[in-house]
Amino acid sequence: MTHAETLAFTTETSQLLNLMIHSLYSNREVFLRELVSNASDALDKLRFEGYREPALLDGGGELRIEVECDPVAHTVTVRDNGIGMSRQEVIANIGTIARSGTAEFMRALQEAQTQDARLIGQFGVGFYSAFIVADRVTLTTRRAGRPDDEGVRWQSAGEGEYTLEAVAAPRGTEIVLHLRDDAHEFADAWRLKSIIRTYSDHITFPVRMPAAKPDDATAAEPAWETVNQATALWARPRSEITQAEYDAFYQQLSYDSQPPLAQLHSRIEGTHEYTALLFVPSAEPFDLWDRERRHGVRLYVKRVFIMDDAAHLLPAYLRFVRGVIDADDLPLNVSREILQGSKTVDSIRAGVTRRVLGLLEDMAREEPEKYLRFWGLFGRVLKEGVVEDHANRERIAGLLRFSSTRQTEPAVSLADYVARMKDGQKAIYYLTADSVAAAAASPHLEALRARDVEVLLLGDRIDEWLVGSLPQFDGKPLQSVAKADLKLDELPPAQNAPPAVDDADWASTLSALQTALADVVEAVRLSDRLTESAACLVAGSHAMSGTLERLLKSAGQALPANKRVLEINPRHALLARVKAGADAEHIDDWARLLYEQALLAEGGQLEQPAQFVQRMNRLLLGG
Repeated sequence: MTHAETLAFTTETSQLLNLMIHSLYSNREVFLRELVSNASDALDKLRFEGYREPALLDGGGELRIEVECDPVAHTVTVRDNGIGMSRQEVIANIGTIARSGTAEFMRALQEAQTQDARLIGQFGVGFYSAFIVADRVTLTTRRAGRPDDEGVRWQSAGEGEYTLEAVAAPRGTEIVLHLRDDAHEFADAWRLKSIIRTYSDHITFPVRMPAAKPDDATAAEPAWETVNQATALWARPRSEITQAEYDAFYQQLSYDSQPPLAQLHSRIEGTHEYTALLFVPSAEPFDLWDRERRHGVRLYVKRVFIMDDAAHLLPAYLRFVRGVIDADDLPLNVSREILQGSKTVDSIRAGVTRRVLGLLEDMAREEPEKYLRFWGLFGRVLKEGVVEDHANRERIAGLLRFSSTRQTEPAVSLADYVARMKDGQKAIYYLTADSVAAAAASPHLEALRARDVEVLLLGDRIDEWLVGSLPQFDGKPLQSVAKADLKLDELPPAQNAPPAVDDADWASTLSALQTALADVVEAVRLSDRLTESAACLVAGSHAMSGTLERLLKSAGQALPANKRVLEINPRHALLARVKAGADAEHIDDWARLLYEQALLAEGGQLEQPAQFVQRMNRLLLGG
């Protein structure tokens, strides 16, 4: 190809450019952060590939990033001598961006413009931020290992099309931004230096700019000065790093506009040596609930960047953590497959996990208010660890926080609960429901409230799996108050307890109700857990709870019949009417009404609401 070829952007690219130009106008300086970050990535890739193919590093000198501006021509230039791109890579990476994540980015940008600067980097479309300040962009690049005359020049005004032509070029990439009339302020060296030091100070490669010439200077070639620190922050002693530097590094790493909630900086020496610099964010990462898409921890080997989504280095329940791990004992050609089967990686993962849990334990003990803020952000994710991480289950359980019948805010730890247990109480009582509010209103709590016994209220979807994986804490078993085997006789008696009921006196009523409900319940029995409600459903020894049944059904799972036990309150006025008319023609209606009331009280849904209304009307009119 010896002439310029004009190609059209994809529809998605055109939409993205329009959003970039118009939605991010108020935060324009981020363009330089993104271009410098991309240049750093290109240098990382060259250095990594150069270990396997040293010839790629021939020529070009020191790996570096250069930034220049021309106040007369109103241009800003960013260049690197990194891996570069071939013609096909330019088309794939610049001309076409119809990839997974692009549509998400555009939707998120439209919905959350206050976080626009963070979203650009998170979704990997930073190159297009150039059009925030430029009305024309020229990119010249050559892939490492290709001849000098196989360079490519890409140009576009961001208006639907771009041109490509073959040119001679040095290895790497040069981007020239022709500034818009209202963006000439960026053609100022001091302004650019300030932006680089704010956003890119911890880029591990030198970011250079032409040094100011003395008045008597005559040299044709400008002298260059390094603007950033160009050192790996995690490799420096902690005593030499200020909190402001930690915060700036975190913000550059995570694209977060806020400082981190907490940080961990450790150098581990022994069988395996590595450095970990990890951060707990102060806001939810955008991909927190996508367990398969994790970009939180970057892996380095001896300060050589390897990958930015090293999922094997931390368990999924710590996916909110951001930072870097720099290992000394891994090979530089490490791949994802090697990571998956490496004992060294397993050892690093276990050690880093223990340290992150220790950081959270310290926060919970020394800064409880900050920890509650953490819990509000990431508590539901941390709960996954109880199910997944058997080795650390007890430590994770100690970090859990719940609402309870004594405290509606989710601030009750299991240790707090155990310390408040009643004399003679042997179990930690809990109740799962569709929400904390639904749990707090449940009839299952009545007898325990009468005895002033605290009950944990669990309203997250994961809580059913959590309690299924946590049989005990501190030697105390966890006991659902919605189970049929609840033993209230182990607890102190309720104040003003009503007189005992003669079971034999209710035998015929129970039998009639059982016969009427044989298709939906396992048994009908008298209840000692109800003080105000007429009836409730409890799970038998082999039945799942109503909450779990609803969760599985909502997920589209086909379930076998789940019969539970209907408990009735013999002291309730409604049951006195049922008992009096147990042999009457309406016993089936009374039985169904009691069952459906109990189902509604726990948040369940009626299969035939219209029949429920008709049945209730018949009983009201017949009363």
